[in-house]
Amino acid sequence: MAIYHLSAKVISRAAGSSAVAAAAYRSADRLHDERLGRSHDFSNKAGVVHSEVLLPGGAPDEWHDRERLWNDVEAAELRKDAQLSREVEFAIPREMTEQQGIDLARDFVKREFVARGMVADLNVHWDIGADGLARPHAHVMLTMREIKIGEEGEVGFGAKVREWNRTELLTHWREAWAEHVNERLAELDIDARIDHRSLEEQGIELEPQHKIGPAASRMAGQGLEAERLQDHVEIARSNGERILANPSIALDAITHQQATFTHRDLAIFVHRHSEGKEQFDAVIGAVKASPELVALGRDGRGEDRFTSRLMLETEQRLERATAKLDARRNHGVADRYRDRALESALDRGLELSAEQRGALEHATSARGISNVIGYAGSGKSSMLGVARDAWEAAGYEVRGAALSGIASEGLEQGSGIASRTIASLEHQWANGRELLTDKHVLVIDEAGMLGTRQLERVVTEAEKQGAKIVLVGDPEQLQAIEAGAAFRSTAERHGAVEITSIRRQNESWQRDATRELATGRTGEAIGRYADAGHLHAADTREVARGDLVDAWDRDRQLHPDASRIILTHTNDEVRALNDEARTRLRAGGSLGPDVAMTVERGDRNFASGDRVMFQRNDRDLGVKNGTLGTVQTIDRMRIGVLLDDGRSIAFDLKDYAHVDHGYAATIHKAQGMTVDRVHVLATPGLDRHSAYVAMSRHRQSVDLHYGRDDFADQPRLVRALSRERGKDMASDYLEREAAPAVAPKRNIFAGIKVRPMPELTLQSGPAPTSPKRRALDGVRVNARALDALAPRNPLDQAIESYGRAAKDVEGMVQQGYQPLRHQVDAMERAQRAMNAVREHGSADLAEAMRKDPSLMSEAAGGRTQRAIQAMAAEAEIRIDVQGRADRFVSEWQSNARQLRHLQREGDYARMDSVRDRLDGMAKSLHRDAQLESLLRNRRAELGLDALSKKTLSHDLAEYLRPSRGLGIGM
Repeated sequence: MAIYHLSAKVISRAAGSSAVAAAAYRSADRLHDERLGRSHDFSNKAGVVHSEVLLPGGAPDEWHDRERLWNDVEAAELRKDAQLSREVEFAIPREMTEQQGIDLARDFVKREFVARGMVADLNVHWDIGADGLARPHAHVMLTMREIKIGEEGEVGFGAKVREWNRTELLTHWREAWAEHVNERLAELDIDARIDHRSLEEQGIELEPQHKIGPAASRMAGQGLEAERLQDHVEIARSNGERILANPSIALDAITHQQATFTHRDLAIFVHRHSEGKEQFDAVIGAVKASPELVALGRDGRGEDRFTSRLMLETEQRLERATAKLDARRNHGVADRYRDRALESALDRGLELSAEQRGALEHATSARGISNVIGYAGSGKSSMLGVARDAWEAAGYEVRGAALSGIASEGLEQGSGIASRTIASLEHQWANGRELLTDKHVLVIDEAGMLGTRQLERVVTEAEKQGAKIVLVGDPEQLQAIEAGAAFRSTAERHGAVEITSIRRQNESWQRDATRELATGRTGEAIGRYADAGHLHAADTREVARGDLVDAWDRDRQLHPDASRIILTHTNDEVRALNDEARTRLRAGGSLGPDVAMTVERGDRNFASGDRVMFQRNDRDLGVKNGTLGTVQTIDRMRIGVLLDDGRSIAFDLKDYAHVDHGYAATIHKAQGMTVDRVHVLATPGLDRHSAYVAMSRHRQSVDLHYGRDDFADQPRLVRALSRERGKDMASDYLEREAAPAVAPKRNIFAGIKVRPMPELTLQSGPAPTSPKRRALDGVRVNARALDALAPRNPLDQAIESYGRAAKDVEGMVQQGYQPLRHQVDAMERAQRAMNAVREHGSADLAEAMRKDPSLMSEAAGGRTQRAIQAMAAEAEIRIDVQGRADRFVSEWQSNARQLRHLQREGDYARMDSVRDRLDGMAKSLHRDAQLESLLRNRRAELGLDALSKKTLSHDLAEYLRPSRGLGIGM
């Protein structure tokens, strides 16, 4: 569990400090202090793994010398109480390697400090605590004066920059660090996140702690004063006492962003919020004994999962509120109002498809809750616009809401429904304003991004006031930030109409690709774009970025009237792409003169003709976080912008500085966006949800660029962009026992079943209950077949087709013949269909039939029950061995770190004990050939030579030889 910490302080002479001494200590160096006439020697200090001085443009190269830099700083300050430097300290996630942590810190320092004109002295410390765990953190000493060039060209320090002292800037740095870390964690596929908000803001009744480094710990061990350490220990002890008095505090904190957790998650949390082994054991015991702790059983990886009773009660309240709404029939819309709305739309040139009309009937039905699941670009907003006309004609007031400002703006522009953010809506309700009534219809767009607590509060309020709720979204797109998968769960319980016909893309093959992205067939979608020449590989990401901007620039000139956006995963890449795009425009003469400005994210150059993106909602200006526009007029303090919706606005930077270049944006900001042409830069942090969003924003074209240093080839790109990262619900696990033996609920927790959904009846007649997509197996209604009988379960259909194809192929092989071409094609189609219904389904079924050939004939004859059970068994074997491999690597790394720590301490007695544990782990592989086979490709993670040709057992034995230095990094 990564820990958030970022703090800032001033190094001042008033406190008896010296900038040179502080720099020497943080860099573990020996520096001579010219002002004091003595040297500060901390060269024996351990744990500093990286140290460098980063200079902004215009700074003299001699300041790369730390001693010269800080002596110059001291010389520039004359007052006895002068402020010499600002120090920013932040914690680096211990889940990262040293090099990843260094890169993380460097990128942040360059973007947030150096880009503003500060000289930054960066030192990364990677100490190991007494518990054997790494405590990585960074110290950044920053200059406080601007760089000034004298009349004769000499460079030195000028006036202090008061702007760098703003409280708002520190607030921004705190938020930016969390965002930066979370983006990098996602990019590295590390399952951890941090939150910059205070515990109080997160609703957690614990006192925030100061970050304590090893130095303070050693000082305490030597009997020296360490006020900061004392504060830290007191806060940890106090938090431990709070948890002992009320263990539910810990459970509430852990389940803030994840509905369920494991033993390890709990141990890491308690270690942070307790002092000493005795209190740690007591707190762990209290939490585990708490009646608020709910054991959920094991997940598909074999790990025990838990939740809090409060989390479970929240889910149950949501279920009860949606059930009450679903039972109501108070919001009917007469056919004449729907017909009139459809005729009005037709007069405007909008003709709804059969699916959209089915969704319209469902949304405007009398029931109190309606769920509409639409693929990206399927025309959900157009349908809602017609629904709004029908509702209003029937006497209802329609309101819209979404999690983000740009999503609410998209809902309003696409449907005409007056919309605002969920947070704004709740704020109004809390103050007794804009309350719902039984005459209201509340439409929530991008509902898949709402966490369980958020959706429960809104749905409960609607149920209490008698309003109707319409949830619209796609659970396969970007996942909720907070805990839970509430929209998916609600749709599973109460059914949903699904719009699968894509309307956004102009080309039919692109619509097919979007449908494949929506159903998890990412490889097929990327293959289509590759065949059409829209997939571009370069040797490195840097070259790929340049190629992308070149293509974007050519496209801009060929199609000047088209709307366009560049999308990527991280803010760092967005900044780099924005800079390169401006370089091309500047070279082509498309921009006016640059005006240097300091905005919320640092120093920027803006010019007339620049594309800009607004970064924060502002009702007075009428902009949302993500609103795009083009600069019309500009001076040093004021900007005039023509927004993409046709409005012109102007604002002073002192009133609104949350603006940046808008040529590129993160994929997260793009959900709900539609433009003509898109260019995407793929980086390792993408998964199937973000890939789906990124590659479905366009009407005309999308081009995907990647570097071979990130993805060696197209198959590896596909593998990364196919990763499932859906969120879970506590109720997912409780429902296992009540479920039939078919259809695991979600592929990330294979083996967890869902309750069968009751049949859903729509006003227009019987509706099929079979699903089209894996995420909501057994629960969706397909509006294309509203007038048809329900087809068979897709899993049964896929298994039967696979069985027939496999039987035909096997029959030819048994006779000594090669299968015919049409038989091979049928087998390939059956494999794709099987994998579309269940991830890895064809492999699991093939293995099951290999072990029991009689399953082939049964499946071909439509008897699929035994095949389903055999597939589930194969999936458990497959998933469990991978889980065991992950646990083996984790335990090996932990013990190896402890062994190295004990070796440095000279504790040979405990070293033997730890070495024995490692030896036992190595020997256990002789009894588990499958596990050993999986671990052969993970030698580097085990501290072994990745290129070794010797057996894994041999290399592990060599690793444990007492003569080895055990210096291999993990």
